[in-house]
Amino acid sequence: MAEPNDTLSLILFSGTDDKLTASAVLAAGAAAMGRKVNVLLQYWALEAFQAGHPRKDHGVTKDAEPEGATLLGMMAERDGVQHWSETLAQAKDIGEVRVHACALSMDLFGFTMHDLDPLVDDVEGVASFMLEATGAIVFI
Repeated sequence: MAEPNDTLSLILFSGTDDKLTASAVLAAGAAAMGRKVNVLLQYWALEAFQAGHPRKDHGVTKDAEPEGATLLGMMAERDGVQHWSETLAQAKDIGEVRVHACALSMDLFGFTMHDLDPLVDDVEGVASFMLEATGAIVFI
């Protein structure tokens, strides 16, 4: 098990494919190095994790257009390139990676755990998430 200061805490706010891909790659890299990873899904990121939605096209951030869309398209055309949801699932398979739905965002959207993809482990409040955030915190 990784030491507490080796924990990577990712706070995902955006639900666009470019940012979800970046966060999944960070989670997989940290997990491969034996680091614990905690992911908190807020607002639009939470929407991307609705049951049946991870494989849906979530677009790219406005700042990334058109280059970001072109890059994601090129990646999708290459053999062996995984979708971000597959990369995150792989990270969970190789290391201690937990995905938490933000309790406030769940309430705002009226979601229950049944509304979310199995990649999401549980619902957690911000205070609980921050208690576990003893290492690096990245907001995406």
